[in-house]
Amino acid sequence: MAHHTPKEFVALNIAVLTVSDTRSLETDTSGQALVDGLQEAGHTLIDRKICKDDVYQMRAIVSAWIADVSVQAIMITGGTGFTARDSTPEAIRPLFDKEVDGFGELFRQISREQIGTSTVQSRAIAGMANRTVMFCMPGSTNACKTAWSMIIREQLDARTRPCNFVEHLIIKPASDNTGRIDCCGPRS
Repeated sequence: MAHHTPKEFVALNIAVLTVSDTRSLETDTSGQALVDGLQEAGHTLIDRKICKDDVYQMRAIVSAWIADVSVQAIMITGGTGFTARDSTPEAIRPLFDKEVDGFGELFRQISREQIGTSTVQSRAIAGMANRTVMFCMPGSTNACKTAWSMIIREQLDARTRPCNFVEHLIIKPASDNTGRIDCCGPRS
């Protein structure tokens, strides 16, 4: 049996996007729940935006974050349902290099205990692009709290074993302004 040396916590720079036609920073309780969770865990909020449920506005914001060497993770809340305006999966999925199928599956499984079969209407998704991980979840505050506390928090913690997403992200150390390097070194 392999012995894993515990990793140290790595504070990530995380961007939060709320997709809503009606919310402002003052009324955005779901985005604020994500901000509170990431900061309590020791991560840094590097940017936060609210945009209308518009495919091209979402793609522009998220594409800029994916290209930004200082952003390691992106959390998106809202626009994952079935109304005519819900278009987050359609906007974000084409940006993925790889989709994290298990996120949506696990989110719906956990949510079933809270909201019953209504969980089938969640189109929560996650993926990776340019070694940046992205999580798209429903716009309800409770859904964001569930996703953060039951899935995302552990997966953004380098100490989580047997694996976590930090191992796949590239972290730019404060002393190096030449670009991204792997924070965890070679994988064994």
